Amino acid sequence: MVGAEGHGQATGRHAAPAAPFPYPVRPVVVHAQWRERLPAPGVVLLGLMAGILLGFGSRWGWPLGALGLGLALVARRYWLLPLLLLAGLVGQWREQAWEHAPNALASYVGGTLTVKGHWDGQFLSLQDPPAQVALSPKPLAPPGAMTVRGVLTLPPGRRIPGGFDYAFWLKSQGVQTLLAGAVVKSSVPEAGFRSWFRRGLASGLPPGEAALMTATELGDKNALSNQDKAQAGFAEGYGVQDSFTRAGLAHLMALSGQNVALLVGVLSLLFVRTPLGRVGIWRYPLMMLLLLGFLWLVGTAPSIVRAVSMGELALLGLWVGRGRLDVYGVLALTALGGLTVQPAWLFDVGFQLSYLAVLGLTLSGRAAALLPVRWPEWLRLALVASLLAEAATLPVVAGNFHQLPLVGLPANLLAEGVMAALVPLGFLAGLLGPLGWLPNSLSGLLLDALLWIARTFGAAPTLPWGVIAPVGYAAYAVFAAAGALWLRKAIALRTLALVALLGVLGTALPSRLVPAREVVYLDVGQGDSTLIRTGGLNMLIDGGGTPRGNYDVGAGTVVPALHALGVFRLDVVVATHADSDHIEGLGSVLQLMPVGELWIGQRKTDDPVLSALLGAATERHVPVREVRRGDSVQSGDIRLNVLWPKGAPWSTADNDNSVVVQLVSPQFRTAVLGDLPDPAEEYLGVGKLNLLKTAHHGSRFSSGDAFLAETQPQNAVISVGRNTYGHPNGDLLARLAARNVKVWRTDQVGTIRWPIP
Repeated sequence: MVGAEGHGQATGRHAAPAAPFPYPVRPVVVHAQWRERLPAPGVVLLGLMAGILLGFGSRWGWPLGALGLGLALVARRYWLLPLLLLAGLVGQWREQAWEHAPNALASYVGGTLTVKGHWDGQFLSLQDPPAQVALSPKPLAPPGAMTVRGVLTLPPGRRIPGGFDYAFWLKSQGVQTLLAGAVVKSSVPEAGFRSWFRRGLASGLPPGEAALMTATELGDKNALSNQDKAQAGFAEGYGVQDSFTRAGLAHLMALSGQNVALLVGVLSLLFVRTPLGRVGIWRYPLMMLLLLGFLWLVGTAPSIVRAVSMGELALLGLWVGRGRLDVYGVLALTALGGLTVQPAWLFDVGFQLSYLAVLGLTLSGRAAALLPVRWPEWLRLALVASLLAEAATLPVVAGNFHQLPLVGLPANLLAEGVMAALVPLGFLAGLLGPLGWLPNSLSGLLLDALLWIARTFGAAPTLPWGVIAPVGYAAYAVFAAAGALWLRKAIALRTLALVALLGVLGTALPSRLVPAREVVYLDVGQGDSTLIRTGGLNMLIDGGGTPRGNYDVGAGTVVPALHALGVFRLDVVVATHADSDHIEGLGSVLQLMPVGELWIGQRKTDDPVLSALLGAATERHVPVREVRRGDSVQSGDIRLNVLWPKGAPWSTADNDNSVVVQLVSPQFRTAVLGDLPDPAEEYLGVGKLNLLKTAHHGSRFSSGDAFLAETQPQNAVISVGRNTYGHPNGDLLARLAARNVKVWRTDQVGTIRWPIP
């Protein structure tokens, strides 16, 4: 409804013409109330999400459902109330159906099998019984028919704080079993269009660039994961994917709206500027079919399903003459469809990032209006789009990857320009198959530029972050809503600042006022790593390691776990003795975290692992202290005593020289013994313990009868993983059982967190 403001005059049949206004007429636009603009699918979506959360056992479903109820009542859309309730019931039903879905391969778990199926680069699909299986290690073979032999097991869940819940993720993909130790017996690459397309993507490109091209065009990062770091020219310690993540560019390898938008844009250009335009309005259904073909080609990851679904609805609206559809309604409709089919997507990081990023981008126009008008519009939109997408996804990125890129804005501005040309060229190369080298001659330069951006910005420092509790996500959601209201000029800037301040104080103060006091036994497999948090001091005793293989347990397991726990600085790091399964991971800990002091026992000069650790300490300017019996450190009412070693003469067996640390508080006593064997345990004078950390992963020579009689523990922790040494030993378990000691094993329960009273 449009009117005019101004000074009117009385009019009649003989009234004189009104004098012209002395100033321009200003139109007044009466916007629809927010109640009228509230998308009904959004309210129903809240009900569905609430039902899924309640089915999963999360109490946060109640406030989410209450939010949907409140919106429906305030908007006076009472007809939404039964739909809201129905959506909640459907969500709970679908979650329970997913959670209790039968495992077709359950009867084969534990057996050594030879299976044959179709390998799609991610999972092996079987025909009899119809099921999908994950393979470990993941084969390098291209998609096609494959015969594999291995041991069928149940996949591991989350083993460390902030770790990846592999079992949950696999189940969300429809996979419930894992073929461990997979050995490919035969492989026949698939024929057809998919093979043709992949061949075109790699045509004329070196392996590193071909792997990156496949990742950006198909979202398949398998080949990229197997690229050697040195081949890609990346600094030691960071691979290609690591650098993309640190630079804030990981989304470029996860297919989403960008790929769909560029594809639809190119198709629209072809239909308008070429003879294909003769099809007229039928171009919309043709593009809808091509989008479905694209989805068939790349697979059904949550982010690309969301993007294709939104694209389909938008094209359908144009086809039937509805014009542009309400983005919030379309977004909610696609989420409703996706979550109804696969409720576990609600917990999928890709699903969350995809929808949150789009929500942030919907505010681009209002945010761009805040920038100087003399700036080019494309620059203003590009700047605010990157900022809004990063702001909208910030808690999910921080809470799941435990780091925040600090250079994401400039990195994305450069990378998006490269991707705008690379995605269409890559798609053309795929369509050309063996002739793909023609566009790839240019794509190679773009891929080199993209790698340079990731390499350069990925070397910049990141901001480490811990696990975010549900209340943290809720606080950020309130702040984000306030930010959207501020951009819409519904609240003042000071109100937004107040909301931000209250959110920071409400989430940050509790952990500062009541710091954690606990002993954390990290699950590092067949190794040892113990974190002691006293509230004023953080001590890490050992960092695990893998004598075989090239996996860096320090960088890949220990440091992420520490960050997830909110530990970003270590006051003391203790290397108990020169065994790889105890100290190999500590080198990366010293490289990646601030450390106050390194404690060692015997300073061996002929051990390569200990020498590497001492070299890292020298490089990072970490003081090294050779501790002996009688050394100690006090933190509040907690005292940490060194009970071993005494010093020279040293034993020729490294285990005998282990550093032993005893924790004593008014109501709690425990000790970490390294690999110290039974005879030496009796000389420690440990006294009674509430909790015993058995030495040497529960070997036959640890925790003898005399030692158990002295310590009288009620609980015992054994840090152990899959091994061929017979750990934990049956005799030790029998000794503990005879004294009614409850045993906690990291190979069975994962990381163990024990509070200090």
